[in-house]
Amino acid sequence: MYRIAHLTSAHPRNDTRIFIKQCRTLAAHGYDVTLVVADAGGEQLRDGVRIVDAGHLPGRLNRIFHTTRRVFDQAAALDADIYHLHDPELIPAGLKLKRLGKTVIFDAHEDVPRQLLGKPYLGPLARHALSLAYALFERYACARFDGIVTATPFIRDGFLRINPNTVDVNNFPLIGELGAAAAWADKRAEVCYVGGIGAIRGIRELVQAAALLRSPARVNLVGQFSEPALEADVQADPGWARVNPFGFLDRAGVRDIMQRSVAGVVAFHPLPNHLDAHPTKMFEYMSAGIPVIASHFPLWRTIIEGNHCGLCVDPQDPAAIAAAIDHLVQHPEVAKKMGENGRRAVLEKYNWSVQARKLTDFYGAIPHAKQAIATL
Repeated sequence: MYRIAHLTSAHPRNDTRIFIKQCRTLAAHGYDVTLVVADAGGEQLRDGVRIVDAGHLPGRLNRIFHTTRRVFDQAAALDADIYHLHDPELIPAGLKLKRLGKTVIFDAHEDVPRQLLGKPYLGPLARHALSLAYALFERYACARFDGIVTATPFIRDGFLRINPNTVDVNNFPLIGELGAAAAWADKRAEVCYVGGIGAIRGIRELVQAAALLRSPARVNLVGQFSEPALEADVQADPGWARVNPFGFLDRAGVRDIMQRSVAGVVAFHPLPNHLDAHPTKMFEYMSAGIPVIASHFPLWRTIIEGNHCGLCVDPQDPAAIAAAIDHLVQHPEVAKKMGENGRRAVLEKYNWSVQARKLTDFYGAIPHAKQAIATL
């Protein structure tokens, strides 16, 4: 059986997509799987996956210019058959591995060119220039890789024009990971937001909405702020008095927060990279049996309203967010029914077991696809 090395210079060893879903699935399928990380956690063997640590260096520039080299050195020493890259900054390492005659897969977690267009710290000219430059480099490199895995169908469609051996493997929940839906009588007058906390993910509007609530609801905030100045800013808002800040929690802690909440919020701003995204937390809220309060993007409306499992709102309107929270807190029978609908949708279609089969089928076809890719 093939020896597989998954590489990341940016994600932790317990990353949900990389380790919990992909690496464990492939190991259970009989592959010899090693995960190379750079988180200073040392070497480890977990769930049949060997974890090799390239060591942690602080700062984004260190990660891009030095950590990537360390990850490559560890990866090359493994002499694996297939290398699966999970970060854009590892693409040059992937090209080096190709020159060594290795089979290389790139995993596009995000639409990076569109993501760059939404970076607030870059000026308009810089955003467009970087987006174009990265898109050209990505096209050059990924046409030479043996396959591409993407996190959404939208990203897949873009890569199919670059590399015909492309498949979408979505970040849908593991069935049962977040437990059975909690008894509604045990719920508290709380909603939750779980994930990375940043301005473009709607934290200001969510805290402002908390100040406008007519119900006794509170907001359970789980995750870490990406911008210290933003954290200080929202803590000074009157709505912060109705926020329960939990910081980072492990999966068991996340499960407990979702179990006590009556709804989950994912009100991202309408940036290019968000409009066609499949946010993991949306489906995790559904899996936990709670309704979703989501941005009113067309794709998200199709999922939420199409499955009758939540409410869609203008993510930049705190009053609209507050009204949605109040409605679900004050109408528990409606919230309960929406939560049941969402959980049913996850059990039927939005779950990892379906995606795991796509991943293993993709790996099974890699030796046959290799010859076709070589002719590009």
